[in-house]
Amino acid sequence: MNVAISRRFLVILPASFLLVSAMLFGEGTRTWEQSKFDEFTRGTGNGIAIRSTGGLELAPAFKTLATTPATFIWAIASDPAANLYAATGSPARVYLIKPDGTTEVIFEPRELQVQALVVAKNGIVYAATNPDGKVYRIEHGANLKKEARPQAPDSRSSNWSSSVYFDPGTKYIWDLAMDNSGKLYVATGDHGEIFRVTSKGDHSLFFKSDEVHIRVLAFDSKGNLIAGSDGSGLVYRISPAGEGFVLYSAPKKEITALAIDKAGYIYAAAVGEKRGGSASSSAFSAPGPSPTPAPASGGPGASGSSSASGGSTPVGISSNSGSGGGSSEIYRISPDGSPRHFWSSREDLVYALAFDQQDRLLVGTGNRGHIFRITGEDEYTDLLKASATQVTGFAKTPDGGLYVSTSNLGKVFVLGATSEAEGSYESDVFDARIFSRWGRAEFRGSGNIQLFARSGNVDNPDRNWSDWTSIDLNKDSEVRVPPARFIQWKAQLHSGATPPRLEVVALNYLPQNVAPDFEDITVQLGVRYQSLPKPASGEMVGGQHFDPAPVPSHDRDSIGVKWTVHDDNDDVMTYSVYYRGEGDTRWQLLKGNLSEKFYSFDASLLPDGVYTVKVVASDAPSHSPGQALSGEKESARFEVDTTAPAILNLQASAKSGDLHVSFRASDSFSPIKRAEYSIDAGDWRLVEPIGQLSDSKDEAYDFHAPVAEDIAGNASTRAPVKSDRTLEHVVVVRVYDRYDNMSSAKFVVRGR
Repeated sequence: MNVAISRRFLVILPASFLLVSAMLFGEGTRTWEQSKFDEFTRGTGNGIAIRSTGGLELAPAFKTLATTPATFIWAIASDPAANLYAATGSPARVYLIKPDGTTEVIFEPRELQVQALVVAKNGIVYAATNPDGKVYRIEHGANLKKEARPQAPDSRSSNWSSSVYFDPGTKYIWDLAMDNSGKLYVATGDHGEIFRVTSKGDHSLFFKSDEVHIRVLAFDSKGNLIAGSDGSGLVYRISPAGEGFVLYSAPKKEITALAIDKAGYIYAAAVGEKRGGSASSSAFSAPGPSPTPAPASGGPGASGSSSASGGSTPVGISSNSGSGGGSSEIYRISPDGSPRHFWSSREDLVYALAFDQQDRLLVGTGNRGHIFRITGEDEYTDLLKASATQVTGFAKTPDGGLYVSTSNLGKVFVLGATSEAEGSYESDVFDARIFSRWGRAEFRGSGNIQLFARSGNVDNPDRNWSDWTSIDLNKDSEVRVPPARFIQWKAQLHSGATPPRLEVVALNYLPQNVAPDFEDITVQLGVRYQSLPKPASGEMVGGQHFDPAPVPSHDRDSIGVKWTVHDDNDDVMTYSVYYRGEGDTRWQLLKGNLSEKFYSFDASLLPDGVYTVKVVASDAPSHSPGQALSGEKESARFEVDTTAPAILNLQASAKSGDLHVSFRASDSFSPIKRAEYSIDAGDWRLVEPIGQLSDSKDEAYDFHAPVAEDIAGNASTRAPVKSDRTLEHVVVVRVYDRYDNMSSAKFVVRGR
């Protein structure tokens, strides 16, 4: 059922409504909204144009007129009878294309490309070839001259003849232009020259540039010739007397297209990055090899080939350009000469400029085959995508439309002066990430628009999704599709008294709640965790809750617990930490209502023993009471020992120049790790227990320690020992358990 969206509907759903709705729904109901240019470009349209400010509308009518055997169509021109002429390469030909799409080859030269052409008022066609090319005069009449077509193909026409009209003796001919008096202007490279040829065939050098190539030509309303160069990206204004003036030096290196509107504004498209401002910088070419076996000195479509004069070859078109491209800019030069940036693209190369019936600028691009309509500075509409890689030329039709030529493949289309009667648009597939229930649609637009939706549980709609289901925008706008993980919407726009425009589509959905899922829990003894500040934007980063990583620091009196957990709903979670001793049956709460995924506590809170930690995660902050779910995970078993071992029965006595020391070490939980002693404040020395192995919670020590020497075995610097009865010695021992808890004790051996 077609739905005419009323003005009243627009008032009910203002632009701010969608944002407010999303905020009110919070973590439960969520909204998938599409309203921006980048969002709409992810979908697929048929007869649909996308505005840079967001929104969809009907595109101009666009249909195929003819498909040629050529790979490249370099230029097109039309005559008053609506016949179209196309200059092509691979193979090099000139085609006559009649309004009914009938195609006829009228010229086939020896050269590799027919690069440019113009049609005079009397119907004579002038075509320029590359490389080492010439300008040919092609007219309806007797058979073609033998020297122009040594090998006549089956499609040869007997009604057209050709002859060499002008040979400039240059490497390249890039463009042709004809003034109102019938004089032909020829833009060339490698020497940046423009030649003028009269209707009688007399020729002369009209303008000499210090640039390598003159790429494009156009006439303004005053009869001045506007020319664009490759090398420094210059735009010249050349008077009828041949006096040149640089109107603008573009930031880019090559001017690829020119157009002049009725008000006298000049639009210049440029590509390629300047390198050091040198006119001999490397060429900016579309990716890929040369489409034809051009000579080493370069040619149309060459990729960065240097010319004989040391310059560079202008931008070419590769036969395998693919979807890659470059970047382009368009500048607008006002009648008083002041320039300004008008439009740019990081993905598209501009090959052609023209104006539609309303004098709006149209831009033909590659290597994605798009046509843009520019309505203001960086305000544009992506009108359509041709079924070819590059849009290379425009020519007027008698009814106010435009012929459009393309390369890769060599086709000709008709761009209508009016919009399509209807168009359709399918959004990209939205992944809710979780099985979800789909609610109502929110919509803003005008005109006759139908909205549909379908859902499925695989990311490919062709694999057994539900059928398209209509959404009644005048009733409840409910999206009646099966609950599923994926969804897609479709709009059909129909022409009418009010042009259809779709501004915003938003679908509300409620993901099925899934319990939090733990990945791991880590318990570290002697570690304390500290939190980092959260991002200034809040807890959400890139649509996900952001959890800053804790910073660990050494603290032997602390125990640090951290965990990794995720929630498929991306809910806000709270955490509770419990502990349980080995042999206990009840979990004891350490800390609840935590918002961070770590917790540190004083180790002395737990008596020496074996423990397990459990963390419980709850998504209650994001759900109504009774709807929340939780998940939990237990840590690996760990031991806590904060009590130092005891030193028992320390005894020492002096005899024959050494000390006899004995003692016991005992720990209530862990084995004794090591014991050390020091005599008279000397260095600490390791002592092994009786039996050598230190692997028990109770160890006995009994050893003799010399006192007449230092710990290195050297003679003592102290006073000589006079008698065991007159000496006094201080014996200190210290003992460590497995967790480095330490205790010490001393014994004084008194002289007698």
